[in-house]
Amino acid sequence: MNAVPSSTYFSAPPDWGWFIVSYFFFGGLAGGCYLFAGLIDLYGHAEDRPLARLGYYIAFSSVAVSGPLLTLDLGQPLRFWHMLIESNTYRPMLKPWSPMSSGSWALLAFGAFTFLGCLGALAETGLLAWPVARRVRPPGLPGVVIVSIGALLGLYVAGYTGVLLAVTNRPIWSDTPLLGMLFVVSAASVSAALMILLANRFKWTMPGLSALHRIDTWAVGLELVVLIAVMISLGPVFRALLNAWGVLLLVVVVVGMLIPLTLYRRAQSLGDRNASIAAALVLLGGFVLRLVIVFAAEGT
Repeated sequence: MNAVPSSTYFSAPPDWGWFIVSYFFFGGLAGGCYLFAGLIDLYGHAEDRPLARLGYYIAFSSVAVSGPLLTLDLGQPLRFWHMLIESNTYRPMLKPWSPMSSGSWALLAFGAFTFLGCLGALAETGLLAWPVARRVRPPGLPGVVIVSIGALLGLYVAGYTGVLLAVTNRPIWSDTPLLGMLFVVSAASVSAALMILLANRFKWTMPGLSALHRIDTWAVGLELVVLIAVMISLGPVFRALLNAWGVLLLVVVVVGMLIPLTLYRRAQSLGDRNASIAAALVLLGGFVLRLVIVFAAEGT
């Protein structure tokens, strides 16, 4: 491929592949679903509690998947602890200025909060005979504090991967400051979409589900706007993205954004099936978006 016009000269590619693409996707799901579950717990109706439980289950499951994906990509998974602990002094190693270091700690801490959320959800349904676990969720003060902190960590986990790419010395990634914002908005869209898809599968009709439909419609629309802004901010570098990945990027825009927006707007007149199809397409588009962003820079 011809050299990419840019203001930066680049290092060798980090050889990130499918493990990292999947890690980015599941990390976004974890952060977004926990955030929505927390908001439902804090501001939703009593009948919305099952929807919040669903969000906590997805968040914990996604963290349980994303953590191993990240460690497997290291090549030597047993050395993952080196990202958290100094190998010589065995002291905690935190570099706040490094998205990789701070992100590793945030993911670890966030995993603990998703575990608490999952315990609280199980206790509420009676599947876990541990009454004290119910206190880790609102409306009590301990639950409000835990969920609020967890939601902030989830927001960070959803977006830090985009920031990590932006500070990595590779074409496309380092040529736009908007990848963090794109990943946050995309995490919101795919998380709401998965919760909608599963809720429709269970034939739920609570008020929070209607609110989630509206949120996902706005999130997908905003994601499209931010993606366009990313394309514009890349300037001439955008040609390299189109040359290598133009077809898949078109799939993201048309299949993952424009068609779902159309279906969501007609969901009320055409039924939940359209909403489920739209949600599935949003999930597909969110995964392909991360694939394009990672592999386009790797191959440039």
